[in-house]
Parts: sequence; C-alpha cells; structure tokens
Amino acid sequence: MLASMGLLLDSFWRAMAYCLHKRVIAWSLFPLVFMAVSAWVLGYFFWADAVLWVDGLLHGVGWLSTVWGWLGLPAAPDVVSPVLVVLGFTPVLVVVSLLLVALCMTPALVELVARRRFADLERKRGGSLIASLLWSAGSSVIALIALLVSVPLWFVPPLVLVIPPLIWGWLTYRVMAFDALAEHASKPERRELFLRHRFALMLMGVICGYLGAAPAIVWASGVVFIAAFWVLIPVAIWIYALIFAFSSLWFAHFCLAALDRMRGEGPHAAGAPVVPFAPDAPRGPEGDVVVQASSPSLPDSKTP
Repeated sequence: MLASMGLLLDSFWRAMAYCLHKRVIAWSLFPLVFMAVSAWVLGYFFWADAVLWVDGLLHGVGWLSTVWGWLGLPAAPDVVSPVLVVLGFTPVLVVVSLLLVALCMTPALVELVARRRFADLERKRGGSLIASLLWSAGSSVIALIALLVSVPLWFVPPLVLVIPPLIWGWLTYRVMAFDALAEHASKPERRELFLRHRFALMLMGVICGYLGAAPAIVWASGVVFIAAFWVLIPVAIWIYALIFAFSSLWFAHFCLAALDRMRGEGPHAAGAPVVPFAPDAPRGPEGDVVVQASSPSLPDSKTP
C-alpha cells in the first residue's frame, strides 16, 4: 500500500509537469480547433438552409405566433432561429470533438511517457484497439447499471456525495489503466497490476472524476450568463481536454512505473510459472534447466 501511494504521488507531479509540454498543450487545444473548422464548414454549406428550416418550424406553430403577438415581438422567430441553430449544433460538435480527443489523445500521451521515461520497457501488446473498445464499453455498461441501481440512495444527503464519485472513479481507472497498459503489459501482468494497486487506482479515478466536474461549472455559468456564452463554453471545453490529458498522463506514469517495478522483481511477479531449484536436474548447453515431461509409471511386475 505504501509503495502504491509513493507511485501515486510521484506520477501525480510528473503528470502536472508534462501538462506544460508543448505537445500536451497542442492536444488540449485540438477540440477548439476542430470545433472552429467544423463550424465554419457547416456554416458555409448548411447555415442558410438550417436557419430557414427552423424559422419555418417556429412560424408553423400557432400558439407560438400568438405568444409572439402578445409580447409585441412578431419578428421574434427571425431573431431566435439563428440562436436555436447554434444551440443545436454546438453540443454535437462538442461531443464529437471530445470523442476524437478520447480516442487519439491517450495513446499519444502514453507513447510520449513511454519514449521519455521507459524506452527500454518491453512491449508485450496485451490489449488491442478492439479489446480496448470492448473493455471500455463493458465497463461503461456496468457503471451505468450501478448508477441506476444506486439512484434511490442519492436522496440520502451524505451518500449522494460518495456513491456517484466512487462509480465514476471505478469506471475512470478501469478505462484509463487499461489503455495505459495495452501496449506494454501482457494480460497476466495487467491483471496482477490491477490487483496490486486497486486502491491507488481507485483513488486516482475518484480524483479525476471530481476534476472532471470543473468544466460543468463553467458550462453552467455560460447558461446563466448568456452574454458570455461564446467565451465560457470554449473555455469549458479546453479545461475538459486539459483535465483529460492530465488524467491520461497520471495513469500512464503510474501504470508504466508499476509495470517496470514489477518486472524488476523477477518473472514470478507477473504470474509466470517458477521452476523449482533442482541441483541435479539436467541442463542445456547454456546452463538452463531442462524440464522433462514425466512419463506414467508402469506397475511393478513383482507387485501382486
């Protein structure tokens, strides 16, 4: 446990320092660039048609026309239509950009950590892209089921502050630790590391889950202060991307350091079979023990 806490603190400050790396900053800005380019392309080809379509919907609703007339704003649909188009497309662009970051950022950051700190660490490739997607999907389904089952407990004031963070922390560490070890660890090594450091990994996941709530506060501020919407929402997206980068770096530093330390303990540490010492056992040309298959014993002819 103390070793896990030491690795946790060491990987924490290393992840903080790596967030100042120019490549990490570039990755954190990727969602904003993607959103700006996508918004320009969509606006260039579909803006006029989308606004006309929404305007037609607003004019086609009879009770809304009555409301506009009662408020003395007969031309309100012409003003509201562009705003509704923007509000409708923005969440889609945000989700798509963040999904691209989630798929591309973690492997790139793990590779950055591995190349700078663990260049000699053997890559056993215990997890493929398909395995990572299936693992993430399965873990997400389990987490959602746990959230739904635990909803009645949320009405108890202390538990609402404990249960959801624990569930999201479990999901975070399962997904990010798997991705951090997919390239370098074998399946037995990954299972062993999950077992050894489950409490430290869970704590890391909970902390990252609480950090992930920070963009939601900025997002809510953008809804409250409509005038600052165009500034606060991009800021929230950038903060989310930066927190995601920090979380990926934290798990990469922790998991790769733990894997390197476990391999340094010897082959038995990763679940490999250990050949017992036998001084009289036959040996090969390089001095290694030759394990011979045992043949079934024949019955003694003298035994009645």
